[in-house]
Amino acid sequence: MQAIVYHQYGSPDVLRYVEIDTPTPSAGEVLIRVRAASVNPYDWHFLRGLPIFIRLFTGLRRPKSVRLGADAAGVIAAIGPGISQFKLGDSVFGTCQGAFAEFACAREANLALTPNGVSDQQAATLPIAGITALQGLRDCGRVRPGQRLLINGASGGVGTFAVQIGKWLGAHVTGVCSTRNIELVRSIGADSVIDYTVQDFTQADDLYDVVFDLVGNRGLMEMRRALRPTGIFVGCGGGGPDESSIALLGAILGRFLIAPFVPQKLTGIFAKINTADLLVLSDLLQSGRIRPILDESYPLNDVANALRYSEKCHVRGKVTITIAAESL
Repeated sequence: MQAIVYHQYGSPDVLRYVEIDTPTPSAGEVLIRVRAASVNPYDWHFLRGLPIFIRLFTGLRRPKSVRLGADAAGVIAAIGPGISQFKLGDSVFGTCQGAFAEFACAREANLALTPNGVSDQQAATLPIAGITALQGLRDCGRVRPGQRLLINGASGGVGTFAVQIGKWLGAHVTGVCSTRNIELVRSIGADSVIDYTVQDFTQADDLYDVVFDLVGNRGLMEMRRALRPTGIFVGCGGGGPDESSIALLGAILGRFLIAPFVPQKLTGIFAKINTADLLVLSDLLQSGRIRPILDESYPLNDVANALRYSEKCHVRGKVTITIAAESL
């Protein structure tokens, strides 16, 4: 099969499009014939080995796993021992081990059936971005009806889902984005939009019950100015690979060094992929409560350029990878 691999940490230049053996699913896994995948900042971290501490888990000098990519949608091509929820031929979406490939193995617990009438490209955008938005708002932010929610980075992959999920949870949603994305953010349900090139939301009089930060370009003290005295700040990195690492470190330091001494809750989100929440997203998609925003799509042999484009931080919604059916 054809797959994207990398044998050293670095920029997208280290990626290679090669032929490798098709993997065999272990106990509790299925083999997916991948039809579509999507790009996430998650992929930058693994590609570059940043922030540096993740190399304790991914490999100190070089990656332990040479495969890249997580979000995927496709058809089950083989089943390992102990599988009870799925059968051969089922269309599924979720996270895989090395999704940038024609075939990839996935844990049963990280998958759900693809909703009827939903394309593979749409389904592939849901897992990491959708669950990050869902768990960030529902679980970390504890968003309730009538609350005021601000989303910094409302036009990106997580942000576009967060605007829609925030509305589903009953919040008054304010999205922060650039001038060119104002109409997009309004079109997916934001009650108000702040153009960050014109207005600094941390200096305004408006205060919010929950601030969901997907950019990581402001300090915690600045963010706290936008929160009500008992509000909740949820950090989720953002920016390019270097800025995302700094934001992640800032969220960790804020949670353990600052949060114990202030009335506001300062926390971060680390998404946990599971079938139950994938099914929540599936139901929201089928009911029309959310819709994926698709930006550029790239073929499998052009994943490097997909990552380069994504790293520029001007993506509207999600970047997808399409695996041509005829190549399988």
